[in-house]
Amino acid sequence: QVQLVESGGGLVQPGGSLRLSCAASGISSSFAAMGWGRQAPGKQRELVALITSGGSTNYADSVKGRFTISRDNAKNTVYLQMNNLKREDTAVYYCNADNRFIGSSGGYWGQGTQVTVSS
Repeated sequence: QVQLVESGGGLVQPGGSLRLSCAASGISSSFAAMGWGRQAPGKQRELVALITSGGSTNYADSVKGRFTISRDNAKNTVYLQMNNLKREDTAVYYCNADNRFIGSSGGYWGQGTQVTVSS
């Protein structure tokens, strides 16, 4: 059974940074494409960052240059470093496994962690 457990969300001021972590079990992050998605109020959940088993990354235009996804295969953990956060980044952030398409909603999802960007 695939389990994805996120941590690291919270309240941050505009321009600030947060680092999210995702502990994966039931699926080896060494072999799966892993990612992060988000869902803002009134919007659909969508993948915004992904990293393949080979370490290639891809990002949605809205986060490119500000977010960095990385993985530690030995720990089966995936990270999302978020810098220069904007109010529009406020959303529930979800860890994802087995989805290779930015903007889509497929694959396995965790329970989510709230990120609020506000002054």
